[in-house]
Amino acid sequence: MKDISIYFTPLKESGDWNDFQLGSIIEKYDSSFPSIEKDAIAILYIPEFRGSKMMNIHTDSSRFRSCLYGLNKGINWHKKIYDLGDILPGNEFKDSELALREVVFELVKNRVIPVIIGGSQDLTFSIYLGFEKLEQLVNICTVDYSLDLGDPEKDIEEQGFLGKILFRRPCFLFNHANIGLQIPYTNERELGLFEKLYFDVCRLGEFNADFRLAEPHLRNADIVNIDFNSIKASETNDTSGLPNGFYAEQICQISKYAGNSDKLNCFSLFNYQNFSKLGDEMIGQILWYFVDGVQTRIGDFPSVSRKEYTKFTVVLDNAGTHEIIFLKSNKSARWWMEVPYPPQKGAKYERHYFVPCDKIDYENAMNNEMPNLWWKTYQKLS
Repeated sequence: MKDISIYFTPLKESGDWNDFQLGSIIEKYDSSFPSIEKDAIAILYIPEFRGSKMMNIHTDSSRFRSCLYGLNKGINWHKKIYDLGDILPGNEFKDSELALREVVFELVKNRVIPVIIGGSQDLTFSIYLGFEKLEQLVNICTVDYSLDLGDPEKDIEEQGFLGKILFRRPCFLFNHANIGLQIPYTNERELGLFEKLYFDVCRLGEFNADFRLAEPHLRNADIVNIDFNSIKASETNDTSGLPNGFYAEQICQISKYAGNSDKLNCFSLFNYQNFSKLGDEMIGQILWYFVDGVQTRIGDFPSVSRKEYTKFTVVLDNAGTHEIIFLKSNKSARWWMEVPYPPQKGAKYERHYFVPCDKIDYENAMNNEMPNLWWKTYQKLS
């Protein structure tokens, strides 16, 4: 792995943790930068807020780290966890962008999952640039109260990173999903564009009615990022937050689902301010549940072999010659749909023709209802 220590400043935290606490098992960048092994998790903090309109920002990362380190490790955790320290903002935003891009690229290339905490959500664009260097088509899932399309003609900002990604050429974004959208914070133009691009939306009300609707989007993502402002303000004593949003147990559930996805390679949590002890505890628990999800991955993403899956074929009476093949994992009972893949498109789409779904999609197909996730993927592959 290329030396990425040049982008980090070491940690100053010290503490006395027992053998069961994360503080004793996380390898930290203090006196020397850790030697990073493959198939691991790497935590980092970047307090870059120049794309944000937030006020009274503090950049003390020791508080949420203390909360995280004090938590007990989970059962049968075997992957190594690193804390690489902080990426300090550069003289200009492009310097921070470059640093995060290179760090993400090197870590993901070496099968290390970056867990990024900190600044404004426009840093998602920097994460995307790291995957762009890998020349890999990616799916992004954003847990957010708005769609963040913004104006691609203007400077990048926290609520405008997606437009910048869409206007890059070549574009390596295959799909984008939003979980937690609150309609008062979006408009018809943005929703219309999402429909035209066959992107996915799971509104906050839909999630509250049935959380299973969100899980396939998380399982389909290479990159998951959470806007801390999507959490209900009363859950973290945030007087500048929003009255509606996710409850604490819901955001931790989302984090666990994200970590448990075999496909996911990067997890981030943005728009975090050190405004309360409760907020810091929330960060610690969100990270714990994500790490627990990674540590307990089952490894059942469909591959060439179908021996470990039960296959169901459904022919829709009202959809011409379309037949939908469902695969149910014998390990986890999770479901996928196989979307017809045009060979002439080349190998770059091969990762995307297995679409995560829920049993309810199979049941709806049995009632001659076309699964929305299957249809959108089919349109993008056609």
